Amino acid sequence: MPAGKMKMNAVVGRGKYVKAAVDGGKMKPAAEYKGCRASANTGQASCGSQAGPGDLPIEIWEKVKNHPCYSEEAHHHYARMHVAVAPACNIQCNYCNRKYDCANESRPGVVSEKLTPEQALRKVLAVATTIPQMTVLGIAGPGDPLANPAKTFKTFELVAKAAPDIKLCLSTNGLALPDHIDTIAGSKIDHVTITINMVDPEIGAKIYPWIFFNHKRYTGIDAARILTDRQLQGLEMLSERGILCKVNSVMIPNINDDHLVEVNKAVKSRGAFLHNIMPLISAPEHGTVFGLNGQRGPTAWELKALQDACEGEIKMMRHCRQCRADAVGLLGEDRSAEFTTDQLMKMDVQYDLEMRKGYQDGVEDERAAKVAAAQKELTEFAGEMSAITLLVAVATKGSGLINEHFGHAKEFQVYELSTSGAKFVGHRRVDVYCQGGYGEEDRLYAIMGGIHDCHAVFVSKIGGCPKSNLIKAGIEPVDQYAHEFIEKSAIAWFKSYLDKVKRGEIQHEQRGDAAIRQGSRISAA
Repeated sequence: MPAGKMKMNAVVGRGKYVKAAVDGGKMKPAAEYKGCRASANTGQASCGSQAGPGDLPIEIWEKVKNHPCYSEEAHHHYARMHVAVAPACNIQCNYCNRKYDCANESRPGVVSEKLTPEQALRKVLAVATTIPQMTVLGIAGPGDPLANPAKTFKTFELVAKAAPDIKLCLSTNGLALPDHIDTIAGSKIDHVTITINMVDPEIGAKIYPWIFFNHKRYTGIDAARILTDRQLQGLEMLSERGILCKVNSVMIPNINDDHLVEVNKAVKSRGAFLHNIMPLISAPEHGTVFGLNGQRGPTAWELKALQDACEGEIKMMRHCRQCRADAVGLLGEDRSAEFTTDQLMKMDVQYDLEMRKGYQDGVEDERAAKVAAAQKELTEFAGEMSAITLLVAVATKGSGLINEHFGHAKEFQVYELSTSGAKFVGHRRVDVYCQGGYGEEDRLYAIMGGIHDCHAVFVSKIGGCPKSNLIKAGIEPVDQYAHEFIEKSAIAWFKSYLDKVKRGEIQHEQRGDAAIRQGSRISAA
């Protein structure tokens, strides 16, 4: 069978080969294209996360089209991996507690094992051969990559030579960033994420107990002032070099939640491409300062309201999963347990670039079909006007399909529906409901609390007990669109919903808030 015609798996991520991205040559500095284009219908900018090929200069589109973190649409189809080669850190955050041998927590700063650059290279080649759609390698810890520059850049050097099709990403707190701009630019690293939680040192002093800079430890407001100056300087320098920058910000209620609007303005003005505001993870069992002190994270409504307030010419990333520093697979799944050092030594790794390219051609065919199906459904919706907007939850394994059983879901993706279409607005992590073939009642109520703001939940299949309980809670279980495209199905269901409202069969009511899950996820037994 020709490489370009390889049959696609129903569930992307279980095949043998994947195509890689091809860079589109030199990229214009961010300042040259000055943000994003606004939709003529909504006035909303299309930059980064949900942008398409018509919204961005071609050289930018080539950078983001198959990057699961920089493109919301791509994250349904493409995978990423992180390698844990950077254990040391140069700052302390009150929301962070690094662990180097932990397998049961899903949050940044946690890994099962640390790697050398040579071990990391072997892992990258094994993963890229086994997982067809892995297109991105990131180094994000478990400390800070730029506090471990020799290991970080040696890893990137090895991977760039052995697997030149894989995109290289770096995630940093930004303290050491200005000192490494030339090396980053010369290392084929064209995506950098900077965590920026404040631009006001007084607020920063509540988040960062200390930093270690120029062989000296600083604390309090002095530490925060140095950190924010270095972060913003590094962001500007990267933007001037044409390197795409995503800014991560942790939303900490009553500390920086209101202030993040100012952070958004500051990073936008300095050329950031994408802003990711994510919820504080503060479960006591994680051992962080905030977790032990009882600092709460935001509710689902609070997070969405802040993201909506910040959305403008800089696009908001809403599909972040706050990954482990050794995560492997699609966003929302972690297959790192399949690629331990012991297992890698047993694998026969044969990296085949042409076969990867052929497989990704099939990914793109599937992706185009998904977009076309949603557009066709939306075209039939043309002329329909309604002020009603609502949220729905979707159980999916990936590929943009409704292809997960309710009882097996580890998360639900959340879409906002209106007469403008279906917009991805987030996800809700949950504990798996079915355990050994039986449902766990306590987990069912926790799941319903996590999607309480949704009017419906789309699933490939659902049992009688959870179905009846969801209906009683005012959440409609929808299984008639099993294994169909998410956006197309959601728009079709919403059309039917509006028709029922018009006929007086139902009365539309706004739902309440929902909980964002804290703590370690419990999977099926």
